[in-house]
Amino acid sequence: MGPTGRPKRHIPEPAMLEKHGPAKVLAICNQKGGVGKTTSTINLGAALTEFGRRVLLVDFDPQGALSVGLGIPAHQLDRTIYNVLIEHGPNLDEVVIRTTVEDMDLLPSNIDLSAAEVQLVAEVGREHALLRTLRPVIDKYDYILVDCQPSLGLLTVNALAAADGVLIPLECEYFSMRGAALLMDTIQKVQERLNPRLEITGILATMFDPRTLHSREVMARVVERFGDIVFDTVINRTVRFPETTVAGEPITRWAPRSAGAKAYRALAREVIAR
Repeated sequence: MGPTGRPKRHIPEPAMLEKHGPAKVLAICNQKGGVGKTTSTINLGAALTEFGRRVLLVDFDPQGALSVGLGIPAHQLDRTIYNVLIEHGPNLDEVVIRTTVEDMDLLPSNIDLSAAEVQLVAEVGREHALLRTLRPVIDKYDYILVDCQPSLGLLTVNALAAADGVLIPLECEYFSMRGAALLMDTIQKVQERLNPRLEITGILATMFDPRTLHSREVMARVVERFGDIVFDTVINRTVRFPETTVAGEPITRWAPRSAGAKAYRALAREVIAR
């Protein structure tokens, strides 16, 4: 039995690719903050590269945590996703930054992006601004992971409208589970009105502490409520993740043999299999 309380499903070894693209776009989304969205985006991206995938990480949060988590001083950047999204000036390739992880690139963000939500309101087709922005690079990557801000505003709707799938990090805590219903409602509306191809790729249980009854009870309820869309992989609570943020490295490089690194590699296998 796995930590989800179910027998672990067989996940085949990912096949190597003969060529890259077109990319599958995944929105990493939850309107509750502090559930591990940014940590999961960085580490899932790095783990996917270990299986021969080319990955673009999109920082779609004005706080710029994804950029900072990769050691990039977001507040000092002259050009970010905001400039491509709103000004239509710079070419996307000019804004994308190579990270220290081979085959993993970053489209950075900073506080400028907070103005985009206001400016997009007057735009025609405002919900598809991100989709239009990403279109030129779809064929260059195998996965594009969009780290969403902790809200269900226009930026998050843009991410859902551009995505093929949603990956929902869900903290093993009661209030997180309550918020998931609101997110599911938003996803359903986007499916009906903006993006019929959108699917829920999976729910990722994060910050799980197997020693506490509360964590185990929440896990049981999540699996009971959402069934097979809950990943078999579970991310345990560990001090390693804050360390990697300070180091500006994914856990797969900072502590490659740690339980956290192994968990994100297992998650990458599940994501590829789905």
